[in-house]
Amino acid sequence: MVEQKPDGPHGDTDETMTQVKATSLWRLFHPSRAALGVTVGALVAAVMVGLYVTPSWSIQRTALDVYSNKMGELVYTVRGNETQLGEVTSAGEAWLTVDYLGTLGPGDKPAVVQEVVAGERAVGDEIVVVYERVTVAKHWGLWSLLPAAVAIALCLLTKEPLTSLFGGIVVGALMLQQYDLTGGVLIESLATKNAAGVLLLYLWLLGGLMGIWSRTGAAQAFAEWMTKHFVRGPRSAKLVAWGLGVIFFQGGTVSTVLVGTTVKPIADQQRVSHEELSYIVDSTASPIASVIAFNAWPAYVQALIYVPGVAFLATESDRLKFFFMSVPFSFYGIFAVIGTLLLACDKAPLLGSRFRAAIRRARETGELDAPDASPLSAKELQASHVPVGYAPRVSEFFLPLGVLIGIAVGTFVLTGSPNVHWAFGVALMLSALIALWRGMKLVDLVEGLGEGLKGVVVASVILMLAITLGSISKQTGGGLYLVDMLGDSLPYWALPVTLQVLTMVIAFSTGTSWGTYAVAFPLGMPLAWAIAQSQGLDNPMLFMMVCFATILNGSVYGDQCSPISDTTVLSAMTTGSDLMDHVKTQLIPATAAAVLAGVGWTLTVVLFA
Repeated sequence: MVEQKPDGPHGDTDETMTQVKATSLWRLFHPSRAALGVTVGALVAAVMVGLYVTPSWSIQRTALDVYSNKMGELVYTVRGNETQLGEVTSAGEAWLTVDYLGTLGPGDKPAVVQEVVAGERAVGDEIVVVYERVTVAKHWGLWSLLPAAVAIALCLLTKEPLTSLFGGIVVGALMLQQYDLTGGVLIESLATKNAAGVLLLYLWLLGGLMGIWSRTGAAQAFAEWMTKHFVRGPRSAKLVAWGLGVIFFQGGTVSTVLVGTTVKPIADQQRVSHEELSYIVDSTASPIASVIAFNAWPAYVQALIYVPGVAFLATESDRLKFFFMSVPFSFYGIFAVIGTLLLACDKAPLLGSRFRAAIRRARETGELDAPDASPLSAKELQASHVPVGYAPRVSEFFLPLGVLIGIAVGTFVLTGSPNVHWAFGVALMLSALIALWRGMKLVDLVEGLGEGLKGVVVASVILMLAITLGSISKQTGGGLYLVDMLGDSLPYWALPVTLQVLTMVIAFSTGTSWGTYAVAFPLGMPLAWAIAQSQGLDNPMLFMMVCFATILNGSVYGDQCSPISDTTVLSAMTTGSDLMDHVKTQLIPATAAAVLAGVGWTLTVVLFA
């Protein structure tokens, strides 16, 4: 006889009632419902902030290395571009001062928002003129973080980056009272030189090259060649990826694209999960650039770290020397690169259950993505589509890749900045010419190009939306607000980790490390010097070097882990990973490296500063 359970008060069993309650709770807190609630609440809040919250104004100062060009004009260089100095104001007549901002009432705007200020400073026995670009920017306090917070929250809830990024953009536009989303926000952002460069490189050139390699079978031939001569399993495939990441130490998008597109066919063949590969690619991009800094980073950063009265930061050569002296303190970059090496050797101690599950899934079942994943690399690029009668050759991969690397490195050596568009453009043309020379029909080649473009179009749109959101976040002043919360009353030993956490949050929220540098260095370095002087440190230079490294490395961590970062998107795109799977799996090992770095910085200043 089967024992019957007593009915509940309404005729249902207790078990049934529990199931009903659980189902009701699931429906109430389902991610889609939660995402809708977050979106509606954020939109209402954004409108109210834009209409009723008065922004605060903050001053930023950036040192300018001014020189006379061949025409005798006073100019300075920004990211390799020569810019005329323009109108200059003397220090005594400058508009933009803290006292002036204090006179502004609620709703008032500064009479000017940017000026170049000239002042005098003693260098040895000489009096030299120094120039600073002084700008004012506004923020809405904690509300400034709302656009990025909404985009990140929606990404985590829905795992759908397109609508999540667009939601953050809309929220930011409403805060800024820019109600024309198409003409005033999206078109303004997409009509920039930066956006055009992104579309040219990542949609047409990269997509076209990957499409041709798929049609000619070059990528698959390369994978088979590497497997025959070097790769013996998942471990050696990952070591190849790590080694290429170290070799391509230019950092950022260049390293990400080169390593991801090169290694993916090998790793796929050896059952390396896309989560593993995307982490290796991402974690040897910017982190290695902060350690092997023979790239464009020092030239950009040195202009942001001038502090009046600090002798070892007085001139450009002094600041470049300071940058390279600080490299040994790039603890996060060092730990991140070592951590990816340990992962490649299957010895990583701190990965998290999600990451380990991805590794087991790939090794045991051959499934490179989770069952519910939405890889950014479309199906068109996940297999070769070689026409009948065409024999793939590994040279069709090596020759364009060699030209690509040669042009990128060569232009960097000659000009100080790698011309990636030239590199990918010539590689694409060479791949097409080789295929036609070897007998591929033009119609097959064009079909391959089309498949390549289709394969990266979604990722390119995500990248464009991420850039637009980064611009919106900069306008709302989230980074300025976070830095303004600091004061000079902090104990000196707490400042390095404080700067680390702040830059991690800023870069994670805006998706850019270089944008974070522009905000954090001009404010954080003078603060570090003031604390070193007020608290009587014995070695203020070392203290400044550690604080410099925390800003540099904290920004790298935030950029690397942010779902709205271009390098994060490209790491997922070139390796075929789901964007949010990549973000979630790399958070634990990256955070472990960041925690170790924070401990190292604190011990360094306590013991030696």
